[in-house]
Amino acid sequence: MNEKEKMLAGKPYKSFEPQLFEERQRAKDLNYQINQLHPFKLEERNELFKKLLGSTGTQFHIEPPFYCDYGYNITIGENFYSNYNCIILDCAPVTIGDNVLLAPNVAIYTAGHPIHYEPRNEAYEYAFPVTIGNNVWIGGNTVINPGITIGDNTVIGSGSVVTKDIPANVIAVGSPCKLIRSITDEDQQYYFRNLKF
Repeated sequence: MNEKEKMLAGKPYKSFEPQLFEERQRAKDLNYQINQLHPFKLEERNELFKKLLGSTGTQFHIEPPFYCDYGYNITIGENFYSNYNCIILDCAPVTIGDNVLLAPNVAIYTAGHPIHYEPRNEAYEYAFPVTIGNNVWIGGNTVINPGITIGDNTVIGSGSVVTKDIPANVIAVGSPCKLIRSITDEDQQYYFRNLKF
C-alpha cells in the first residue's frame, strides 16, 4: 500500500510523501484562486469549486474564504450553503447531504495524530470519514472531529466540539457536544426561541 491508499483505508500514513504533497498543493492553488476572486464572479467561483470538490449538487453557495486539504474527498448535496471561513481537512471522505447549512468558522477534521509523541514525531497521522445527513444546520465555530456521523434534520449549536456521533432530529450543543432535546413538530411554528412566524 502506498501512503495515499493507507490514508483512504484509515491506516497510519505519512502525509509528506510526494504524491499527497502534490495533491495538497493542487488543492491549495484552487483554494487560492477561489479566495482571490471578486465577489461578483459567482459562476467562475462555482466552476473552480466543481474542479476542486469530489462532487456537488447543482445548487450550492460557499462564501470565501474556504480551505481544504485535497478537495476530491468532499461531496456536497443540493442546496448546500457554507458561510465564511470553512475549513475541511478531507484526508478521508467528507459526505454532506442536501439542504445543509454551515455557519461561519465551521471546521471539519477527518485527520488526526497519535496521542503518544514518538509515532507523532515520526510524522504519522490517520484519517476517518465524516458524514453529515440532510437538512442539518451546524452553528458557528463548531469543530467536527474524525469519524463522526451527524443524522438528518439535526441542529448543532454554536461553539460545539463534536467528538461522538449525533443522531437524527435533535439539538445538540457543547464541548463536548451533547444531546439537548429532540426536535418536534411544535418547533415548526417558531423561528427563534419563543417567537412565532
